[in-house]
Amino acid sequence: MENRIQISVVIPLYNEDESLPELYAWIKRVMAENHFTHEIIFINDGSTDRSWAVIEDLASKDSCVHGIKFRRNYGKSPALFCGFRAAQGQVVITMDADLQDSPDEIPELYRMITEEGFDLVSGYKQKRYDPLSKTIPTKLFNATARKVSGIPNLHDFNCGLKAYRVDVVKNIEVYGEMHRYIPYLAKNAGFDRIGEKVVHHQARKFGKTKFGGLNRFVNGYLDLLSLWFLNSFGLKPMHVFGFLGTIMFFVGFVAILVVGGIKLSAIWSHTPAPLVTDSPYFYISLTMMILGTQLFLAGFLGELISRNSAGRNDYQIEKEI
Repeated sequence: MENRIQISVVIPLYNEDESLPELYAWIKRVMAENHFTHEIIFINDGSTDRSWAVIEDLASKDSCVHGIKFRRNYGKSPALFCGFRAAQGQVVITMDADLQDSPDEIPELYRMITEEGFDLVSGYKQKRYDPLSKTIPTKLFNATARKVSGIPNLHDFNCGLKAYRVDVVKNIEVYGEMHRYIPYLAKNAGFDRIGEKVVHHQARKFGKTKFGGLNRFVNGYLDLLSLWFLNSFGLKPMHVFGFLGTIMFFVGFVAILVVGGIKLSAIWSHTPAPLVTDSPYFYISLTMMILGTQLFLAGFLGELISRNSAGRNDYQIEKEI
């Protein structure tokens, strides 16, 4: 292997100062038992507690500990994006900081990547210790995600415990709230060797969950719809907007011709006929032509404007260790 570091553990966190020392000690024990060269990257996502002070203390005692501190709370996806950018290990392991993900899973996840040839291995928490407000939306969301993404073997897309070949994290862009769909992003980038491992899920030891069930349910579906659309039409918006616009304009134009033809036929045969503007079909046809033109122009403009915003992943980092 080219890289000297075998494993990078990337841990996004928000107000988890109580759990960090125990999580750090647990990870170090696993690394020592398996003789892994490693680094631990904590991304402090605008915490208002003592999380950063704890990270600084750990880093002062252990050169394997690195820290990134955001000036404000951006969310899990930006934290992972910056963690992925900083990671140097051959295999990148992500986990939550709340002690619900077990570091004891790391050796097997590492083996599945390095020996079985997976690009990505996602954890599957079969037995969960979350409230119903979190588990029911999660089940519905995962069923939809399997169908839309075309990855039928994954049961838990949003599990924070995952392992990646380093090439994967360096070639995907995690933004907004797309952390839920990293396997889908990886597949779209050409990394389709995606596996799953049943992992142990522990009850939360400190504090309470930072994610509400309804919020996850609604945002999850909106993000999935957005990702599906961008993957299908993002690079060629004319394919959807131009097609729909052309169809609407054509139907409206044909309808206008029919209405006009009926009027001309009546005039030709000297038969009394109502004004064209008295027919509701005239206005429906005209509206369809206008909407069709607007959709076509939207597709054309979409082809000219790149969907990648220059500042989309520009996060204000206050400190780095």
